Amino acid sequence: MILPDVIKPSREDFEVHYTMNCGVTEFEGDVLLLLRVAETPINRDPNIVMAPYFSEATGKVEVKTFDAHDPTIDFSDPRVIEPADKRDRILTTISHLRVARSKDGINFVVEEKPAMYPANKYEEFGIEDPRITLIDGVYYINYSCCASVGVTTCLATTTDFKTFERKGVIFTPDNKDVAIFPEKRNGKYLALCRPASAEYKKREIWISESSNLVEWGNHKQLVSVNETDWDNGRIGCSAVPFLTEKGWVEIYHAADANDRYCLGALLLDKDQPTKVIGKSFKPVMEPLASYEKWGFYGPVIFLCGCLVEGDTVKLYYGAADTSVCYAEVSLEEIFSELTYY
Repeated sequence: MILPDVIKPSREDFEVHYTMNCGVTEFEGDVLLLLRVAETPINRDPNIVMAPYFSEATGKVEVKTFDAHDPTIDFSDPRVIEPADKRDRILTTISHLRVARSKDGINFVVEEKPAMYPANKYEEFGIEDPRITLIDGVYYINYSCCASVGVTTCLATTTDFKTFERKGVIFTPDNKDVAIFPEKRNGKYLALCRPASAEYKKREIWISESSNLVEWGNHKQLVSVNETDWDNGRIGCSAVPFLTEKGWVEIYHAADANDRYCLGALLLDKDQPTKVIGKSFKPVMEPLASYEKWGFYGPVIFLCGCLVEGDTVKLYYGAADTSVCYAEVSLEEIFSELTYY
């Protein structure tokens, strides 16, 4: 488990509020996590609420303050500050990405400085929930960007996890939970994504294709919410899909009507990943431990990456929006709990 108190803040007047939802890969013999680290300004005045944000005008992270007793502002959700008109909502934390390394996959050393920090207007309220896909020696990192213009998905690349080249926005608002396949199919790159419908409130899994990993199109709905099942609220992809003898396995997340987040699995056709051939009829993993049910926001289990070793799927997941935890599940168990189509 990686707890917030083992992570050094990015600046002296900030404190680390939580860490979670990490991208996962293997690099130079290590298990490498790209952590989402959320910080808040240190605040000792109960009469104000502080909110950090990246200012395009100054080119750095600034802090806004709000009257904690202002009746026109909703402070009930610890994640957001929301004025009555709901037009200028701002997050209470700002997230960046931080590298952690481990020789055994259990004990991690977290770097002292951010790997990627908010740097433009699309990253105004922070960068979150990275997924890492290795293609031809290059690590492609897609991540969610929160801003007043909406939630976008951006792309960056690296070969050393020291320098990162931003490629810009690849999915427009509001689209997140993107996972890029590590192999082409039919000459195209593929990605799972989760567009949000403002009109019909749909949040479901789609699949898109690209010739260059930057421009995406030919979007298709892949999996819809089953209103009578355990994943009856909203669903989205979690880990980068991985290939097995039976097909592509996608570990996905779902929230029910009460915002309880669990993990499930999809099985996609090996050659035509736009075809779903299996789906979990019950969660692969659900929040049961105290640290999964209670934290900054719970009950939540949320995944951005996993490793596969033989029959073992190694899950590095966010628990209650507070810490990074580890679990294992066998492929055999995943396959046994699928409904096949």
